[in-house]
Amino acid sequence: MAQESSLVIRGGMVVDGSGAGPVRADVAIRGDRIVAVGGDIARGDREIDADGHLVIPGLVDPHTHYDAQLTWANCGTPSTMNGVTTLMMGNCGVGFAPCAKADRHALMYLMEGVEDIPLHVMEQGIPWQWTSFPQFMDFLGGRQYDADICTQVPHSAVRVFVMGERALERGPSSDDERAQMRDIVAQAVRAGAMGFSTSRSGSHRTPDGRHIPSYGAAEGELAAAADGLREADGGWLQLITDFDDADAEFAMLRRLTQRAGRPMTISMLQKDAKPELWRYLMGEIAKANAEGLQITGQVSTRATGVLMGFELSENPFYGRAGWKEIAALPFERQLQFLRDPAFRQRLCGEATDAEFVTRHNTWTRLFPLGHPVNYEPQPHDSVAARAAREGRTPDEVAYDLMMQDGGRGLLYRPMSNYSYGNLDAVRDMLTHPNSLVGLGDGGAHVGHLCDSSVMTYMLTHWARDRALGELFPIGWAVKRLTRDNALGMGLRDRGLIAPGMKADINVIDHARMQLGSPHMLYDLPGGGKRLVQSCEGILTTLVSGVPVHWSGQATGDLPGRLVRGAMAA
Repeated sequence: MAQESSLVIRGGMVVDGSGAGPVRADVAIRGDRIVAVGGDIARGDREIDADGHLVIPGLVDPHTHYDAQLTWANCGTPSTMNGVTTLMMGNCGVGFAPCAKADRHALMYLMEGVEDIPLHVMEQGIPWQWTSFPQFMDFLGGRQYDADICTQVPHSAVRVFVMGERALERGPSSDDERAQMRDIVAQAVRAGAMGFSTSRSGSHRTPDGRHIPSYGAAEGELAAAADGLREADGGWLQLITDFDDADAEFAMLRRLTQRAGRPMTISMLQKDAKPELWRYLMGEIAKANAEGLQITGQVSTRATGVLMGFELSENPFYGRAGWKEIAALPFERQLQFLRDPAFRQRLCGEATDAEFVTRHNTWTRLFPLGHPVNYEPQPHDSVAARAAREGRTPDEVAYDLMMQDGGRGLLYRPMSNYSYGNLDAVRDMLTHPNSLVGLGDGGAHVGHLCDSSVMTYMLTHWARDRALGELFPIGWAVKRLTRDNALGMGLRDRGLIAPGMKADINVIDHARMQLGSPHMLYDLPGGGKRLVQSCEGILTTLVSGVPVHWSGQATGDLPGRLVRGAMAA
C-alpha cells in the first residue's frame, strides 16, 4: 500500500498548546496526525513556509449553536474563519433531536426565540431526516465539514419528545417520563453525544415571550438526565442558570454532578444587577473541585453585547414611527430614505422608544464599534459623551455613526461582563483555574451579534494589545484556547502540537492579526441574513492535516467530521 503524502510546516515558532512559549521548530504531518516536531525534519512532499510566524494548535470552541446551519451547510463560519478546528453545538438545552415530525415547528420556534435564528430560514434549510438522537448523529456523521463537530443532547428537545404539548406548557414530568428521558440521554451518549445541555435562564424565551420547556424543570427531572450520563459513563452536564437563589441553585448543581459522576460546565457572566455574584460562584466551583467534583465556569474573552445598525435586526430607532415605515423594505431602499436630510431630522426628533430605554440603558452604554473594532470602549467613547462634546443630540450622533461605511456603521452595547466599564472582571475569569474559554455562540444571534471571534480576541487583545493591564503570555493564551478546552470536552487527541496528536493547526502572523468588522451576508436559506466576522493574519488553518483556509480564503476542502464521544490520545 502506498504511503500517504507528508506535509511539513517549516521554520515557524511553535506554540504547542502546553503553555510553553514559542520555540523555533518544524512540524511534520502524515495523514491526519503530527508525526514529528523538531529542527532536523527531512523535506516533505508538500511544505508550508512558516518563517517569522506562529504555529499553534487549532482552536477548540466548546459553545456554539450551529445546530441548524450544519444540517444544510458544510462550513462552520464564521467560527472557522477564526481558526476554530473543533466546535461544540447543542448548547443551552435547545436543538433538533430527538424530534417527532409533529414537533419540528416547536423546536425551530424555540431556537428562534433563544438563539435568534429566523424561523423561515430553518423551515427552508433543515433537511429533516431523523427522529431519534442516534439517527441525527448518523445524519451528521454522513456529512463533511471544514471543522470537526461535536454535539450534545438538548433538554428542551428531550422534554418535548417525551411529553409533547405538556413540555411546552412547562408541566411537571411523571416518574415514567423521567425514566424515558434517562434512557434517551444514555442512548444519545452511547451514540456519541458529548453530554446533556439545559437552560434554567429566564432570558431564554420563545418569540412570544414564554419560558422554554427546560426552564424551572424539577431537580428530579435533571437527576434523571444525570442518571443517563452515569449509565452511559460519558459526557458532561452543560447549563446556563440565573442563580436567583445562588446557594440553593449551586447546592443542586453539586448534587447533580455527584450523581452523574461526570463533569459539569456552567456559563459564567458578570451581570449588572449583581456584578460580584460571579466571584462567589467561581469560589464555590473551586471548593467543589477541591472536594473531587469536576465543575468549570465557562467564560468569554470579552463582554457579551448587542450590535446595532441600520442593516441589522436592531438600531436605536427601531421602535419609532419613522423607522417602522421603512423597516420591511430591502436595505438599499431603506438607504434612500436614510440619506434624506428631512427623514433624518424627523427620525432623530421622534420620541425615544421606551423598550429601547429599558433594554439598552439609553446612550451612555452605547459605543461606536470602530475601525479597528474596539470591544473595550471607555466612557468617553459613548454616544452620550460624544454628543455632549459636540453639542449635538445623542440621536444625531448615533444616526451619523450608523450612516458611516455606506450606511453599515455599527454601534456596540456591552450587556454583561462590563459592569464597571472595563474588562477587568473578564481578566479575572480567564485566569481562574476552574474556567474554560467559550460562550461565542457561533451560528446564533445572526442579526445582532457576532461573538464567534472571542477565540481570536484572546490572541489579539489579551496577548498583544490591551493597554489597561498586564498582557497574557502567548503560550498561556494559546493553551487556554486549545489544550484546556480539548481536555475539558474529553478530547485528548487534539489541542497540542506533539507527535501522535491530530494535525489541527493554525499558522498565524501574530503581529498582523486583527479582527475585521462584522458584516452582513445574505446566504442563509431563503436569502436570510447573518453577521460574520473574520480575522486577518490567520495564514493557514489545517484540519486533519488538510488546509481549509489559506490566506483568509476557504480552500473548499472539507476534512472535518462528526466526533462521536470523548477520544483517547
